Amino acid sequence: MHPAFPSPLAYWVHDLSPFLVQFTENIGIRYYGLAYLLGFLAAAWLLHRYARTGRSLLPAAQIPDFMMGIIMGVLIGGRLGYFLFYQFDSVRADPLVLVRTWEGGMASHGGFIGVVLALAWLARAQRVPFMHLSDLIASTTAVGLLFGRIANFINGELWGKTTTVSWAVIFKNTGGGPFPRHPSQLYEALLEGVLLLALAQWRFWRTDVVRAHPGRLAGEFLIAYALVRAIGEVFREPDAGLILGLSRGTFYSLFMVIIGVWLIARRPTPLTLPPPVAPGTPKA
Repeated sequence: MHPAFPSPLAYWVHDLSPFLVQFTENIGIRYYGLAYLLGFLAAAWLLHRYARTGRSLLPAAQIPDFMMGIIMGVLIGGRLGYFLFYQFDSVRADPLVLVRTWEGGMASHGGFIGVVLALAWLARAQRVPFMHLSDLIASTTAVGLLFGRIANFINGELWGKTTTVSWAVIFKNTGGGPFPRHPSQLYEALLEGVLLLALAQWRFWRTDVVRAHPGRLAGEFLIAYALVRAIGEVFREPDAGLILGLSRGTFYSLFMVIIGVWLIARRPTPLTLPPPVAPGTPKA
């Protein structure tokens, strides 16, 4: 044991299984997949609630198709983004790594790009303003991030830097070595998940921002995500080499700040939202 660290007996050694139910070595119901499922279901539930309360131009009948587009954007964008932003040499050496999903590999920034592209297509197909759809999905995104970061911790991946804090965890079974590390996945679950979800939902329900300034809520979310991601990166072991002295997560987040500022600074036309659906009225 390194002399700078107390005995490993003083810390919990991560030994959680990535499977809720395991059938073979690589096949089973994984917590990571369950996290995505719960995130998508929670987003769909919120979108239905928005439609019922007259805060959305997206009819309840169109939500299933909308969610299918978002799911494809998240999964494809997240997968491609991981290898493009973090592991480009791996995919260049072995392109089939893209389809070996059981080995892991998703990037939130890639997922965001995939969602933007999906929103552009859905806005045209469903004839709902792109900026309004962006606000709607931005208000739901944090719940998926919350479940995803918890799954990262269960998987024992994306662990933090070495530390001597009393709540440190040893991730030697998943490649973190014998040293105690920050459980940075849980920090990010609180920051990117709980905090951002509370902020987005407060802005959505307690202000008129979605109607009066389409796109602003999405811009605020991008800036807030970039900020809390940068805070989380202080405690997280870098995924790959630094860029201009910054971790890649922080560097890529700078572009989100730029886009967020533009969304907030623009002067859009206010929306006319539908009236709330009366209780007992059949769904559209």
